[in-house]
Amino acid sequence: MRFSTLLKNPAEWMRTPGPESDIVITSRIRLARNLVGHAFPGWARKEGRIMVMDEIRPHLEELTEMKDSFSEEMTKLSAIEKQVLVERHLISREHAAKGPGCSTVMNRMQTISVMVNEEDHLRMQAIRPGLQLSSAFRMLDQIDTELEGELPYAFDHQYGYLTACPTNLGTGMRASAMLHLPGLVLSEQINQTIQGANKIGLAVRGLYGEGTEALANLFQISNQNTLGSTEEEIIEHLCRVIEQLIENEKNARMKILEDRPTTMQDQIGRAYAVLKYAHIITSKEALNHLSMIRLGCDLGFVPEEERETINVLLTEIQPAHLQISAKRKLTPEERDILRADIIRNSLNGLTPPDFSSILTERDDDQDE
Repeated sequence: MRFSTLLKNPAEWMRTPGPESDIVITSRIRLARNLVGHAFPGWARKEGRIMVMDEIRPHLEELTEMKDSFSEEMTKLSAIEKQVLVERHLISREHAAKGPGCSTVMNRMQTISVMVNEEDHLRMQAIRPGLQLSSAFRMLDQIDTELEGELPYAFDHQYGYLTACPTNLGTGMRASAMLHLPGLVLSEQINQTIQGANKIGLAVRGLYGEGTEALANLFQISNQNTLGSTEEEIIEHLCRVIEQLIENEKNARMKILEDRPTTMQDQIGRAYAVLKYAHIITSKEALNHLSMIRLGCDLGFVPEEERETINVLLTEIQPAHLQISAKRKLTPEERDILRADIIRNSLNGLTPPDFSSILTERDDDQDE
């Protein structure tokens, strides 16, 4: 599969709803693996990394799930192409900066992606829409099992899978979910939510992982420890916490609707007006307004079928996607203009938010 083909098709999770997908955007499972007898990528020489890559890539490309996959060395991708893969959550920012001996392989649906010689020799991930951590794990576990039969994994009976970072020892698994939490943000409960998650061994990060901002009210929540627990125990613990967060988010949304309905109308209505008519818009502003339109879909003020359009736009208005679309490097102002054009065209058929249900309830309360 060529890079151009990859670009034409939004990832499967953008187009297909999943369980609890009004709040849980995606579920992701990542596995870290290394080969016996080779230095970790961060310590390896160029020749060593190339040797590992040449050993691993053929096995990846032969997997049934990877038929007609996109497979490329990082040195053969332009900076913008690498950034597109980062914006689609298919590779990490760190991997985008890698040089010789590093590559990436992903399936056509963009549900499975593998980084070769990132921090570990193998960083494999599976992404599913909605709350489907167990489904994502089963998909990736099958691939991992097939590879383990072909490649000499570094494994210790006491410490489990050996990894470059000690925090990944054991299962080598990180389970995470991307959550849309505008209710908790608007009700100013998000900080205590993050602190509560940290206290029970979970990490909460922004849109692109560690050290990034939580744009569009999107937060990644994941396990921090992999040693001493099975994959099933890690997933079960994370699912319990996510289910509680889903309940908290729904309660926060309903509380705002009951106590401050005008605030909700204003946030969603203002987002609609800006996105519908703006001719210059920054990435941050666009993402935050799209978050409000998505909230409008969840609450029934905006047609639910618009959610897929919003999911795709959240990715396709990012800087690298815009420059790929324009087929040239753009200045920040040119990106802001093109972003506004794309949003206006995509939302051309979007009907204005319908707040009649709020107004009816307000009138009923006044009559009482």
